[in-house]
Amino acid sequence: MNILFLSSGATVPSARFRILPYLRHFQADGHRCYCANSFPQKYDYFPWMGFRPSQLLKRSVRWWHWVRAKLSAFDIVFIDREIFDNQSLEMEERFREACGKMVVDIDDAIFLRCPEKFDCLMKMADLVICGNHFLMDRVRPLNDQLLHIPTCVDLDDYEQRPLPSVNEVPVVGWIGTTGNLKYLQVPSEALREVAGKVPFELRVIVPDISPLSEINLSGVNLVHQRWDPSGEVQQIQQMDVGLMPLFANQEWDIYKCGLKLIQYLAVGVPAIAAPVGVNSEIIDNQQNGFTAQTTEEWQSALLKMLSDPSMRNQMGLRGRRTVQEKYSILANYPILRDRLLELAATS
Repeated sequence: MNILFLSSGATVPSARFRILPYLRHFQADGHRCYCANSFPQKYDYFPWMGFRPSQLLKRSVRWWHWVRAKLSAFDIVFIDREIFDNQSLEMEERFREACGKMVVDIDDAIFLRCPEKFDCLMKMADLVICGNHFLMDRVRPLNDQLLHIPTCVDLDDYEQRPLPSVNEVPVVGWIGTTGNLKYLQVPSEALREVAGKVPFELRVIVPDISPLSEINLSGVNLVHQRWDPSGEVQQIQQMDVGLMPLFANQEWDIYKCGLKLIQYLAVGVPAIAAPVGVNSEIIDNQQNGFTAQTTEEWQSALLKMLSDPSMRNQMGLRGRRTVQEKYSILANYPILRDRLLELAATS
């Protein structure tokens, strides 16, 4: 196969976890792959250049990618969500014409931003790859050519954390973007209550922690560690418990693919997560972690985790096995490869 991947950008999570790790496997199997990254990244712009000039540059780069597609014999164009984060469909139509088949990969509720565009794009695609079953249910009325590929990690990059833990005080960790710090509001009361009973460190790994000042975490031993993309795995390995709270009543959260949770489990860190969307599938309750939504549930789960290091270790090992079997690149690559081969054969 000769595949053109249109990525949102080399450091955008959808590309980092749903495109880039698969490239070496395709290439090892003898397939030709070209990954064309958005520049600037799809959801970004250059402040020194300004928003409008950055968008013009972004479009110009994609025009060049389209020219290359016209001059090459690509069997498949594989689009990361959509080409531009706006209502336009012109470039998708051009790439659809230039390449044999069009695949669209979605891992989030992008239809909440541009519903009309989303419906048209889904109908245009020859295959839609969805990161979870909730997304598949949303797409199915528009296109029945579907493939479920969860967001995965490459376990060659995610080594098991050292056991037993070297932390003198258990580390309860959360990693994410600055904009998602709002989710720590969900377990905040439980964290305050537990901090009065059991010693622990709440380690928040994020570029900028300033929005956390709006959440009451008084009495909690809070430590900020700046997110380091090159050392992200090592930062997660230093946790004893990972947190993934979500809001129970937000539609956007239902369609998330549980990446944070998968990252925790991949290195053997047991997790406590809100039972929202795919989280309930990833967490096998009391086997690789706990689900919690109410303050009482968060408090109970935290106390159990913090008081029993042996249980944490066993849950962490089972969590890593969960990722090996269901959420690893190695487990999902053959499924993706075979479906794309089948699609390319119909060109």
